[in-house]
Amino acid sequence: MSILSRITFITLATAMFAACGSDAPSTPVETFKTYVKAIKAKDTKAMKVLLSAATLKMHEQEAKAQNVSIDEIIKRETLLAEGQTTVEYRNEKIDGDKATLQVKSSGFWQTLPFVREDGVWKIDKQGVMDQMLQDMDEANRKMNEMINNSNPIPSASPSF
Repeated sequence: MSILSRITFITLATAMFAACGSDAPSTPVETFKTYVKAIKAKDTKAMKVLLSAATLKMHEQEAKAQNVSIDEIIKRETLLAEGQTTVEYRNEKIDGDKATLQVKSSGFWQTLPFVREDGVWKIDKQGVMDQMLQDMDEANRKMNEMINNSNPIPSASPSF
């Protein structure tokens, strides 16, 4: 992201939070709560402000590939199950500029990553994708290890 884009983004974020009458969310939980309010209000501008730069870039690429707007992609990716009326969360863990929060969706707890950018906690959906890829790589590595380390089954030698 260019410096001009970052300044524009920060200005937009500051303006959005000022218009809402509040400061930028100071914790991942507050970011999540603000994001849920934006989902319910169908406020894609507010949702964008709460997403990490990497997540926005991921959504831009997806929008381009599907020939739709980034707003359309963001509307689809709400983190909540369709028709979900209650939102449960637990176990906020902060480690420097990264954090996680467990969020319940469709009856299952999922870990949602956050990243602090320019002093503001952002939802890092790209982090979810990165974690899924790491998990798949690890599962593949273990499977390869099991295959390569297994003892071959002795074949029966034909008796003549």
